[in-house]
Amino acid sequence: MATASTAVDVDVAKQLGLTSEEYAKIVDIMGRTPNFNELSIFSVMWSEHCSYKNSIMWLKTLPRDGERLLVGAGEENAGLVDIGEGLACAFKIESHNHPSAIEPYQGAATGVGGIHRDIFTMGARPIAALNSLRFGDPQLPHTKHLVAGVVKGIGDYGNCFGVPVVGGEVYFHPSYNQNILVNAMSVGTVKVGETVSASADGPGNPVFIVGSATGKDGIHGATFASADLTEDSADDLPAVQVGDPFQEKLLLEASLEVIATGAVVGMQDMGAAGITCSTSEMSAKSGTGMRIDLDRVPTRQADMKPWEILLSESQERMLIVCTKGREADLLAVFDKWDLECEQIGEVTDTGRLEFVAGGEVVADVPAEPLVLGGGAPVYERESKRPAYLDKVEAFDIASVEEPSHLRSVAETLFKAPSLVSKNWVTDQYDGTVRTNSMTETRPSDAALVRVKGTDKVLAVTTDCNSAYVYADPYVGTMIAVAEAARNIVCSGGEPVAITNCLNFGNPYNPEAFYQFTGAIKGMGEACRAFNTPVTGGNVSFYNQSQYEDGRTEPVYPTPTIGMLGLVDHVKHTMSLDFKDQNDVIYLVGDSHDDLGSSEYLRTIHGVEYSTVPYFDLQQELKLHGAILASIRGQHVKSAHDVSDGGLFQTLCESAIAGGHGFTVETDDALRKDAYLFGEAQGRVVLTADEAQTAGLEDVLREHGVGFRVLGRVEGNDLTVDGEDWGDLMAWTMRHNDTLAMILEA
Repeated sequence: MATASTAVDVDVAKQLGLTSEEYAKIVDIMGRTPNFNELSIFSVMWSEHCSYKNSIMWLKTLPRDGERLLVGAGEENAGLVDIGEGLACAFKIESHNHPSAIEPYQGAATGVGGIHRDIFTMGARPIAALNSLRFGDPQLPHTKHLVAGVVKGIGDYGNCFGVPVVGGEVYFHPSYNQNILVNAMSVGTVKVGETVSASADGPGNPVFIVGSATGKDGIHGATFASADLTEDSADDLPAVQVGDPFQEKLLLEASLEVIATGAVVGMQDMGAAGITCSTSEMSAKSGTGMRIDLDRVPTRQADMKPWEILLSESQERMLIVCTKGREADLLAVFDKWDLECEQIGEVTDTGRLEFVAGGEVVADVPAEPLVLGGGAPVYERESKRPAYLDKVEAFDIASVEEPSHLRSVAETLFKAPSLVSKNWVTDQYDGTVRTNSMTETRPSDAALVRVKGTDKVLAVTTDCNSAYVYADPYVGTMIAVAEAARNIVCSGGEPVAITNCLNFGNPYNPEAFYQFTGAIKGMGEACRAFNTPVTGGNVSFYNQSQYEDGRTEPVYPTPTIGMLGLVDHVKHTMSLDFKDQNDVIYLVGDSHDDLGSSEYLRTIHGVEYSTVPYFDLQQELKLHGAILASIRGQHVKSAHDVSDGGLFQTLCESAIAGGHGFTVETDDALRKDAYLFGEAQGRVVLTADEAQTAGLEDVLREHGVGFRVLGRVEGNDLTVDGEDWGDLMAWTMRHNDTLAMILEA
């Protein structure tokens, strides 16, 4: 590997992850051959992780405007939306996939810390965390190791930091055996007008580094995230950051306090690419420059080289531009919280970043060409329809024999790792700290979080069934957005906006890029339909593994949707649990003879290639309007959408949550397995008491949606078409205990 003493040439550039064409462009920009420090700066800032060079053309096609939007995609560290009463909500989701695959505990923990910093850097206090996790076969020892480390990392960091984990999802599939996905989301609130920008206005203003000292952990982390995992990736362990949640808690409180002094001009988290990224992005945004003395940066190791300081991704650090003359105010706050606060430079009017060490300029680069929208390269990669889609389209439901003993099928399916209760995971998270969460004891399709001091409630969710996206990237991603919106609506909320975490394979693989572009098209169409603008997020390419025998294995394409919704009054919130005996159970929305991409097909019949489940965007919109009107009109007692596992799974989850059994009848016009286990979209299970049924049915008819009375909440058994399928307690134990039995075996 090249070092600072190596003469810079195109071979060194390639070792740093740059192409020969990019190296030539750098030489042209610089007007000379860059030194090693300068080339290192370009290598991290032009990595896919920082520049989005392979995805930005498509990201720009996503809808970015909305009535409530205060800060849109790419404008600040996170999106910001108006939630009324002078308050705003900042939220964002990002990945930490490669680090978590190599060192699961620290990889996941620092993913949580980094996303929270994006929120409080803007001046918002984080009040909720969510995550979306993907693992391989849970029977494999390696998977068990990764699950244990990731879950403990998320739990330890979040619990110590003091922000509740209120929601998320966990899926298992062999495509994630080596390259797992760890997506973390943070949600915070702030008064409108009290946010701070990631800017560097005012030449002459001092620049401070605050928080933890800088070490050698995380060096080239952005580059590491922009390459395939291989069997040698463990050698890149120094690229994984190390977190300290207690330090982050101090940094949170100090940051919010110092913003309140009015002394802060701009602030940015030091995430990917560390000092390099924060100085370049803040300077480029303001059209200014900076002169930074690297000798003044507090370090944890002696004799750190300039490039090591520049590229370090040590956690719990911020860059602050302070109003000249207000330095004492800044220092007083950070001294109070016993945190490092060191002036390391000042804003200039040159448009350049000058880094000094030992009294000499060790790097001098223009800020603008480093950043997104400046001079960073932009590519349009080749796209090719994947060959496996021929197998998907060849699927015929008539080839699937309908089992005669559906109860035993249901029992087997109910133990599928992706369908069982994830309490083994969630029990390790604190979901009650700060006392905002409403869903710890009253579960709902989306997590409900009170906005203290108001009657408002935030409804937040993360969603993506990657099997659907694999079967059809375009429709599958529309379903991901629709399911997120459906979860918000079933909880009583109105969808407001989304953030996304786009997890795909190598962008140089035309088939992987086909999946990516199809997903973007589907996301854009669905977001426009639901009026949920995209406020930001991140792209995580290179989620595929390379093996010594030459094989590559991309993960299932996983465009995770993090959606924010708003319930204007707490009285309109809704939960999914069955409430009372004899309540009437309704299925709202049309059912179909459809088994496409269902867990039932994979688990019971071993069918890996099948079509995407039925989906109609316009019918989905009608459904959401009907459900929201039913809840606000107080015509229902519970609401739960039909999704993974199908109708029977939905009924069981509501029964288990409420402690009541049910009696239901299937529809003779449809295959019974499709009716119970198919995952056709656009359906919701509602319950109502007798006094509510007339009003509920009127609302459903007014909105033009189909509905059917399934049966009643009844007894302690699960009864289907007159057949007793067993005691609710047995189903509850099966649901709650299966994952622990697998992971702890």
